[in-house]
Amino acid sequence: MSQGIRLILNAVSHAWKTLRVLDGITLTAEPGEVMVVIGPSGCGKSTLLNIMGGLLAPTSGVVRTEGVIADDCLNPLTYVFQDFALLPWRSVQANVGLVLQNRLPRQAAAERVRDVLALTGLTDFADAWPRELSGGMRQRVGIARALAVRPACLLMDEPLSALDAQTRDLLLEEFVTLIGRSATTTVYITHNLPEAVRLGQQIVVLSRRPGRVREIFRIDRPLTGRSADDPDLLALERTLWRLIRDDAAVAERERIDAPA
Repeated sequence: MSQGIRLILNAVSHAWKTLRVLDGITLTAEPGEVMVVIGPSGCGKSTLLNIMGGLLAPTSGVVRTEGVIADDCLNPLTYVFQDFALLPWRSVQANVGLVLQNRLPRQAAAERVRDVLALTGLTDFADAWPRELSGGMRQRVGIARALAVRPACLLMDEPLSALDAQTRDLLLEEFVTLIGRSATTTVYITHNLPEAVRLGQQIVVLSRRPGRVREIFRIDRPLTGRSADDPDLLALERTLWRLIRDDAAVAERERIDAPA
């Protein structure tokens, strides 16, 4: 797997016409670190992720990366969305291999597909069709596809939010292992606080719109070994909720005039 890069945002702001969505965001995701971004609905989390990934130019401010991109990295900044976006007429291995098509020799691509299927526990499902898989398994295919390009930075936009609670909990356990093994810099957007404290090494709390950095927490503990009933993580979860609770209540009553 590729080693992660450093992703740096300096005074990033964005507006949709007259609606200011983000204001003066300055952050650094360190190489191999998991940065989790939380905040009330409409605070600009997804807009921020799109700016990080280069899909959207900020109104002002700068986004840059530092570090050497490994030779085996085919796409330095790679997304995983809540929508699995699998092609129903392609098998699991063909969906994963799609991102390698015309980019690697056939044998090298096949070997890389086998590697990521093994990493994500999908080897026995290589020939399955998306319609034959549960939601959790389909999202696992989406993650395998993202890892196949060996990204330097993985951008994850609420990847578990479309799943039921039981599946989400099971897949969260696997995320901990996968992200830990990949050593890829990861930015993870969520409004789920248990996810934030289980995965985050840096947790960024945004205010309601326009989103500003309200507070940053760091958890200097390995991802593996964190448990859902850890008292320190539960205490941090309560702290995070106190920070965003009032903003979340106001955000629920706001009129949505532009993408967030």
